Amino acid sequence: RCENLVEVHFQLQQQAMAASAELGPELLPRLLERFNEVLSSLVKSSFLVEKQPPQVLKTQTKFQASVRFLLGPRLLKAAPKPYTVRADMVTEKQARELELSTCSNTLSESTGEIMHNVVALETNPTSGTCSANFKNVLLKKIKRCERKGSESVTEEKCAVLFSTTVALAPSNVSIHLQVLSLPIVVIVHGNQDNNAKATVLWDNAFSDIERVPFVVAERVPWEKMCDTLNLKFMAEVQTTKGLLKEHYFFLAQKIFNDHSASLEDFQSRHVSWAQFNKEILPGRGFTFWQWFDGVLDLTKRCLKSYWSDSLIMGFISKQFVCKLLSGEPDGTFLLRFSDSEIGGITIAYVLRGKDGSRQVENIQPFSAKDLSIRSLGDRIRDLAQLRNLYPNTPKDQAFGSHYNSEQGDWG
Repeated sequence: RCENLVEVHFQLQQQAMAASAELGPELLPRLLERFNEVLSSLVKSSFLVEKQPPQVLKTQTKFQASVRFLLGPRLLKAAPKPYTVRADMVTEKQARELELSTCSNTLSESTGEIMHNVVALETNPTSGTCSANFKNVLLKKIKRCERKGSESVTEEKCAVLFSTTVALAPSNVSIHLQVLSLPIVVIVHGNQDNNAKATVLWDNAFSDIERVPFVVAERVPWEKMCDTLNLKFMAEVQTTKGLLKEHYFFLAQKIFNDHSASLEDFQSRHVSWAQFNKEILPGRGFTFWQWFDGVLDLTKRCLKSYWSDSLIMGFISKQFVCKLLSGEPDGTFLLRFSDSEIGGITIAYVLRGKDGSRQVENIQPFSAKDLSIRSLGDRIRDLAQLRNLYPNTPKDQAFGSHYNSEQGDWG
């Protein structure tokens, strides 16, 4: 499409030149100047990032990226020497200045040191593409910005700026091309990964396509948050079974710390970035996102098939479990994600007390480490007090396909 537009442009320019006598000495230069502006705009917008760098980027770790110049094969045919593309780290402030400046200003200083950051812009004769492939770039170190208030390093967004200057055939006009990657959060230690992912998720989900880098809303409708959590869950776990409205109700109660509102009440609410990943949940040592990400990780690693087979109720409160199970026969059980631990799944079951009354017991949560030693299916088979998966499916029927064939003497 870009190549077609450029052809139209050159044809119009030739027609204008052919009609120069009729256009006159005043109109022709104005028209030619306008042609150059349009060409420059088209050329600049055809320089884009084809393979984005990782959005959570750890220092001292190699990464890959590539940029493509859609008009390269058409406009750089007669280039005497190959052009090179340079990659530099820029802060949010620098990204904003680059985006807002009308003239094509070059970068005054890089915000981090990148190794192997200059690559040839090459045309591939087979595919007809013109691109620069950064195969083993390494962010050596990062220079942090001044932070605002309580902002943590994992809320700080940077980007990679790719830039080059080319001379266009046949006019030999020199044009500076530059394009920003998606926002990146730079970490120096693996334990920052979880909070960095939260910043990236919020930015990807809730930013406008056309925006000042990297402005994003502080508060978003709860319904939009539900869609985001659902898409994230399905993509990470790689399942087609998404979250249900009952799950959203539980998640809303958790994030808003409100157990009196109805499902409808939550529909009209907005959730803030602070509620998502700054404020610690009441009585816990972690944020809502840290807890949700733990569930994602556990489900992805150990529970994908159980979740996809609808064997896990998962997102449900301890209080509601008691309500559901209190009238059920002994041995009725269900599976829910732990409230008190990150990345745990617990089994709640009905037990008849010594006085004959029914009570609901919760088994100590299993972590990914526990489930890598012995699978959830086999643990359920081992526990004789578990009989029927709520509401009334015999456990062997529900979990039989998840048992390992060996019985083992596990006691």
